[in-house]
Amino acid sequence: MVMAAGLGKRMRPLTATQPKPLVRVAGKSLIDYSLDRLASAGVTKAVVNVHYMSDSLEAHVLDRELPKVTISDERHELLETGGGMVKAHKAGLLPDPFYCLNSDNIWLDGPYDAFHELAEAWNPEKMDALLLLVPHTSAHNFTGPGDFHMDGEGLISRRRTPRIAPFIFTGIQLISHRFLRDAPEGAFSTNILWNRAIEEGRLYGFVFAGEWFEVGTPQAIAPTEALLSEI
Repeated sequence: MVMAAGLGKRMRPLTATQPKPLVRVAGKSLIDYSLDRLASAGVTKAVVNVHYMSDSLEAHVLDRELPKVTISDERHELLETGGGMVKAHKAGLLPDPFYCLNSDNIWLDGPYDAFHELAEAWNPEKMDALLLLVPHTSAHNFTGPGDFHMDGEGLISRRRTPRIAPFIFTGIQLISHRFLRDAPEGAFSTNILWNRAIEEGRLYGFVFAGEWFEVGTPQAIAPTEALLSEI
């Protein structure tokens, strides 16, 4: 599932006339970076949720042959990340487990494909969700304090204020249907389900060996294009 229903407020003014997933970086729409990586990994079907300027986004992604896209329509109610996943799950659109990723991800794989690495590390007996994490040195344009700590077994925990956490969430994860059980109704953040999985010892991380780019604002586009041209 590719999360593409957000309002793109941080990307204004570029999102005044287009949804954020269609903003172009180095000549390619943001969402196509994610969908092209899925296709390269052999993923044949994808769900894309839509809300803001949904007609143009829907027209763009439905032209694809690989992966073949199914739309999860949130035109009438923006459900946030957690609610968006639950809607697609209840509609029977998601396998178990399923990849979930943000539509504004740009990354360069290391020695191995990121999706294959997540699949190889996946253990359904222990995990409800497996998050792809990156250290600060490989997180381009990122200036925050980080998101997670991780122990030797791969279990992750939240950043402890005011400390800096060594790992940043890339927006890419592998999720089981168990993770979505008894979820709230309507709009809610995935953070609610992450917190439960942390408490139950079932939220894990995998450290990405490639390069990841934060492209959340217009100011990040030119540096990203410059870095992509160099690497």
